[in-house]
Amino acid sequence: MLELAGIIILGILAQWVAWKFKIPAILPLILIGLLVGPIAAAYLSEDGSKWIEPVWNGTKGLFPGESLYYFVSLAISIILFEGGLTLKRSEIKNVGPVITKLITLGSAITFFGAGIVAHYIFDLGWEISFLFAGLIIVTGPTVITPILRNIPLKKDISTVLKWEGILIDPIGALVAVLVFEFISVGGGGGFTKTALIEFGKILLFGTTFGFTFAHALAYVINKKLVPHYLLNVVSLSTVLLVFVESEIFAHESGLLAVVVMGMVLGNGKLKNLKELLYFKESLSVLLISILFILLAANINIEDLMLLYTWKTAALFAIVVFVIRPLAVFSSTINSKLKLNEKLFISWVGPRGIVAAGIASLFGSKLLKQGVAGAEYITPLVFMIVLGTVLLNATTARFFAKIIGVFLNKSDAILFVGASNPSRLIASYLKEKGKRVILIDSNNNFIEQALDADLEALKADVYDDDLADNIELNDVGYLIAITGSDMVNKYALNRFSDVFGEHGSYKIASSMEVTEASIEEREHFFTPKDDFINLSEAYRENPNIIEVVIENEAKYIKVVDLLCKEEKSIPLFIEKGDGIYLIPEFEKTGNAKENLTLSYLGKELEF
Repeated sequence: MLELAGIIILGILAQWVAWKFKIPAILPLILIGLLVGPIAAAYLSEDGSKWIEPVWNGTKGLFPGESLYYFVSLAISIILFEGGLTLKRSEIKNVGPVITKLITLGSAITFFGAGIVAHYIFDLGWEISFLFAGLIIVTGPTVITPILRNIPLKKDISTVLKWEGILIDPIGALVAVLVFEFISVGGGGGFTKTALIEFGKILLFGTTFGFTFAHALAYVINKKLVPHYLLNVVSLSTVLLVFVESEIFAHESGLLAVVVMGMVLGNGKLKNLKELLYFKESLSVLLISILFILLAANINIEDLMLLYTWKTAALFAIVVFVIRPLAVFSSTINSKLKLNEKLFISWVGPRGIVAAGIASLFGSKLLKQGVAGAEYITPLVFMIVLGTVLLNATTARFFAKIIGVFLNKSDAILFVGASNPSRLIASYLKEKGKRVILIDSNNNFIEQALDADLEALKADVYDDDLADNIELNDVGYLIAITGSDMVNKYALNRFSDVFGEHGSYKIASSMEVTEASIEEREHFFTPKDDFINLSEAYRENPNIIEVVIENEAKYIKVVDLLCKEEKSIPLFIEKGDGIYLIPEFEKTGNAKENLTLSYLGKELEF
């Protein structure tokens, strides 16, 4: 009981430390696991036993036999399903081919490159060398996401790393399984036919089960065939059912099935998707905390001593500084990514839970079979996992600044509210070269925004996780235009510091229309214009027309009051019966100043 409680307590403590110091949680989790496992057994425990013994050794232990690895497999399935839910097709419009090449060509380069290097440096057999290589193909969303959250990057870079980390997990697991089966059956000519059959079965059953059960679950949820209080647990049980059933029909097809299931649900019209995502995210945090401590504690001190050699450093350096860049640059040929962006993607390649979990499973099985060199599998993979996480967590931000992918000035615009006027303004700003993102909890508004080729996210402004969304790292302006005065005010109060680096604005409330003055700097419109006025103007004429006004002192004054710097995002003011948009402007330095004005409504004669 003490060990079980200790794992959870230490795991959540590690998560808090990671949040506090803005590092991937995997780093403190593995260190805690090593401390309570092999280090405690060798240096801290009086009887030479681990403080936490994951596998029953005849005297103590949490899991008998292979039960630990069954638990690891089920937990990984939940983690990858949660990752699949976050993958949106709209994100990969510009970098889809790059992601495809990374998980195919890039995986092949990593596999053959790392296998050859491991063979010659550690003098391992070819089978063990390529099993190691298959295991380190995977990166992992559990370690990449925390890194990306803390670094403002161009959207394409974040998207490539995020998608690669989730999609490559089942691919790496598949390759590792094929190599493991090759070792287990002794290789030979018959293996090729067997491998092709197994590969086909994995693809067939993985995609079929994932796609079918995703639509079935969506139907059940949307038709409200289960009560709301059972929604999350029914979804969880369905994920486990899909994983287990797929595994029964084709060994190691379960990971592919749950990723496909998550992607289909995440891109479909599923009600309560956000609620489901929150539950799975919380569960994933708990499972990751438990898994890494268990897997690290399961390593023995003798395994760690195998790495106490220059060969370990040489293998790590070649994998990280030669093979990873070679895979990335080969996969990004003829892409729109710039040289510095390719360099950053090459630098960030931390390995995660899938590599660690499968390495522990296969390493122990091969040791029981007496395969030569099997004792190196688990410690070598953990060395790559811990080393890459430590390297990327401590240097990614600094490296991003050095090579120039760090966004020193975030100029994207976040609209809270995706109603008709918001979408019209967003389209105008997009035509002017601005990146505009709309968020709303209304499904219809989001769908209409996406149909208009606008970037839109279904999100609740009361969700604190919005601040951690890596897709919004380059946002520097916050504009709240919803029909709720309370939502607009809350958005500014809660997220001005996060998204309003260059300005936070909201539309006037119905109360402010009668009380506020023109000098209110937080208003996107003048205090004379609330959401009703804007909606009426849109209904009369849903267009934005640009005109030029010269030397209009009144408007010069309004601009000076509302804008904090010489150049600013568009703001709205009112004149007569029209609502006018002031795009970016420059002061000429002369007595006579020119302003380009646009208005929403009837065309105004000057």
